Amino acid sequence: MSVRKQFRTALCGLALTGVVVTTAQGPAAATPVVDGAAKVSAVAAAEDAAARSMARSLADSAWRAEAGRAVAGGKEIGLKALADTSRTGAAASLVADVAAADRSVLAAKGLTASTGGLLTVTLTGAVDSRRAPLVAVAPSDDEAAAVTAYDTQGRAHALDPSRTPDVPVYVIGIDGDKAVEAGMKVLDRELAARGVATAATPAASPATTTAAAAGTGFWTSRITSVRLNDDKEPWIKGDAEIFSIVSGFGLDGKVRVDTVTHPYLNNDGTTYYPNQILVNWSQYKYNLADVVMMEDDGDTNYSALAKAIATALLTIADLGAYIPLVDPVVDAIPSSFWTDDADFVDAWYTLSRETTGTRDGAGGNGRFTFDRYWVSAL
Repeated sequence: MSVRKQFRTALCGLALTGVVVTTAQGPAAATPVVDGAAKVSAVAAAEDAAARSMARSLADSAWRAEAGRAVAGGKEIGLKALADTSRTGAAASLVADVAAADRSVLAAKGLTASTGGLLTVTLTGAVDSRRAPLVAVAPSDDEAAAVTAYDTQGRAHALDPSRTPDVPVYVIGIDGDKAVEAGMKVLDRELAARGVATAATPAASPATTTAAAAGTGFWTSRITSVRLNDDKEPWIKGDAEIFSIVSGFGLDGKVRVDTVTHPYLNNDGTTYYPNQILVNWSQYKYNLADVVMMEDDGDTNYSALAKAIATALLTIADLGAYIPLVDPVVDAIPSSFWTDDADFVDAWYTLSRETTGTRDGAGGNGRFTFDRYWVSAL
């Protein structure tokens, strides 16, 4: 599979660009929304259900005013928390629907209930308008010609993604940072359970721990700067949720995977200077490792991803020489991850402990600058 850029637009992409909604009657009637035969992901379906429910709840003026104050100034807050803290009857009726939608999202992403609610809400458009608000979900298709939004009667409207709205528009989304943090724990735990060494694997025995790492510290590869490019699509607004899968052979000669999150890496076309450790070389047998960078597109199922990666990597044996692992990892990514808003970002082959300076990804979509960094033992 070729390495190519698969960025999606930001979480609230089209909706936050600004939209125009037409009235439901008269010559400028709203364009009817037709579901057709298009496939809808479980996450998108849950978001849509939450949007419909919230739209109906906003018919209550007291609740509408309370919700507007809570998300004023472009704040993004948890939808469950917003509904739970209100004493209005409309919010109380919304709580059960939001809880059901959150459960669906967690199940679809392979996350446990302990993760907590992932659905969020923001407010955009003419926030000071006295017109009845709409509730929308950003479409999964980056090139969608319209954004679907619901009014307080539950009716669907097609919104123009290229024009500023003249009504308040609430946007339902996913807390990407929270999802990635929980997802990395699932990846580590489930890969370890399937026999792939990860951070969740019990510590190596003294016999397999290098003297240098045990006694004085260890060498790492540190990211001093990172930049992601986007030459075709504008990065409209919102944050990406980026993580990296570092793979190589552990001290026992078996395949090892370490996950690294990049919560600061929000926008393409921007250079970041995180001074973040990417590879801890004391965990690896060879002086080489590979990196696959991915993005949580909202639909990412971490349990399925862990299973696919483990199945691919456990067939690779240490033959006494380093074998690059980028291709097996990329090939293991479920085919659904390559549709609409793909998770794959870029890949770096055969990084070594001595790698310093700038390294472009294989697809030319990402650029790391590295230095060697010694982590001293306490």
